[in-house]
Amino acid sequence: MEQIRLYTIAYKGLKNGSYDFDFQVDDALFEAYDRIEIKSGSCQAHVDLKRSETMLELSVDITGEVICECDRCLEDCPIAVDYSGELVVKFSDEINDYDGEVLWMSPSEDMLDLTQYIYESIVLSLPYRRVHEEGGCNPEMLAAFTELSEEEFERIEAEADEDEVVALDDHNRELLEQLKKQMEKSTK
Repeated sequence: MEQIRLYTIAYKGLKNGSYDFDFQVDDALFEAYDRIEIKSGSCQAHVDLKRSETMLELSVDITGEVICECDRCLEDCPIAVDYSGELVVKFSDEINDYDGEVLWMSPSEDMLDLTQYIYESIVLSLPYRRVHEEGGCNPEMLAAFTELSEEEFERIEAEADEDEVVALDDHNRELLEQLKKQMEKSTK
C-alpha cells in the first residue's frame, strides 16, 4: 500500500474539548489499497473528536458512493456508503494491538492517522452481496450466465445419475451378501 497522509489529525496541540474534522474521501484512498474491493468512489467522512488527558474519543460518520464489481454481471456497480462508528484512542508506552475498538498510541506520537480506519470502515459498510438494482445488470452477461447455468445443471444431473447407479450397485451388493449368508446357514 502506498503511504498517504490525507486523513490525519494533529491532536497534540489541541486542548481538552470537542473538535470537528471533515475529510473528502476519493480515488486516492482506493488506489492506495490497490483497488482490491473498491474500484473508485467519493465519500465524505465527518469526525467528531473529544480530547481528554488520557484518551481521544472519535465518532466517525462516512457517507457517499463507491464503485464495486457487480457479483452478478461483473460490471461496475454503484453502492451507497452509510457508516457510523466509534473509535477510542488511548495512550500507553506499552505496545498494544488495535482490537477494533481501542487504538493504542505512544504518548510521543502527535498525529492520528485515520487512513486505515476510514478505508476499513467503508469496506465493512458494503453489503455482502454487491449487485445492481433490478434491471441494472448487463443483459448480455446475464444471458451468458443463464447458458452456463443450463450446462452446469446438465453436468450436475449426469453426476447425480452416476451416483444413483453406484448407490444401486451398493444396494445390490448388500442383497447378495445377505442371500449368501442365508444360503450358508441353510447348508449347515
